[in-house]
Amino acid sequence: MKVRKTVGRSLREVTVKIGLERIDTQEGIMVEALLNSRATRLVMSSEFARKQGFKLKKLERLVHVRNVDGSLNKEGPIKHTVEVNIYYQRHRERMEINVIGDKSGQ
Repeated sequence: MKVRKTVGRSLREVTVKIGLERIDTQEGIMVEALLNSRATRLVMSSEFARKQGFKLKKLERLVHVRNVDGSLNKEGPIKHTVEVNIYYQRHRERMEINVIGDKSGQ
């Protein structure tokens, strides 16, 4: 686990290394995940999902994302999810992760 404190701020970032495995190919990658981001769901950027070859699953309904202050998030609504196996130490769990920042018209 890595803890970073930004200079001049009280913000603390806690990250852990986890494995993400694509369901369709069983290929995996190691990533650094941010813990306690105060998000209510798991998220990854659309750029990261596409670059890593994750298969996007289109949602039936858009999920509008709100910031802590109640305003709509500038990244727009969630249109897709990806299904992955997440590995941490000896634990494995299949999860759906919301994809944010998808500017495609799909």
